[in-house]
Amino acid sequence: MVKINIEKLLKENKKSKYWLCQKMNITSRNLNRIIRGQTSSISFKYIEEFCLYLNCSPGDLFTIVKEKELMH
Repeated sequence: MVKINIEKLLKENKKSKYWLCQKMNITSRNLNRIIRGQTSSISFKYIEEFCLYLNCSPGDLFTIVKEKELMH
């Protein structure tokens, strides 16, 4: 499973979800769905903007979590 590290990166940058929504012109509902992994895809446009505003690379943005780790 792919986990997106938006909340961690926001904290590191001392920014809020509200701030990110304003910068990206995205609704808080859609941002929260992405954070919770309730979407089946994320556009390259969003990936690029997340990296731009959160000062990170795509490798920082995503983490692969093995299914076994989710159960513990």
